Amino acid sequence: MPLRDLQAITLFVDDLTAARQFYAAVFDGRELFTDDVSTAFSIGNTVVNLLQADQAVELVEPGTVADAGPHRFMLTVGVADVDAVCAELAGLGIALRNGPQDRPWGVRTAAFADPSGHLWEIAAPLAG
Repeated sequence: MPLRDLQAITLFVDDLTAARQFYAAVFDGRELFTDDVSTAFSIGNTVVNLLQADQAVELVEPGTVADAGPHRFMLTVGVADVDAVCAELAGLGIALRNGPQDRPWGVRTAAFADPSGHLWEIAAPLAG
């Protein structure tokens, strides 16, 4: 039973208002749903759900919602021109965590974080 149809990613956020503004500005996503504790954006073929962290307990039971801390994952978005997107991010006041840089595996990347610290990477193949 292969699992191949990724439909949604849910991110637990500390400040829903800041997260909504960030995702609307950076990803130009179409808002699918919003209420007092969550917002869902369509970004490409994936839905990104933003959920206030204090509302996520039911989703992760019997576990607990972790506090913000060390990075354990990064979400990558393919772009045509990493440097151009970095300039757009700078225009939005978003600082890069690293990059742009050429990676040994043949891509140019740069990374940034949302207001809750979730890491995002933009990547484009190096001209061959």
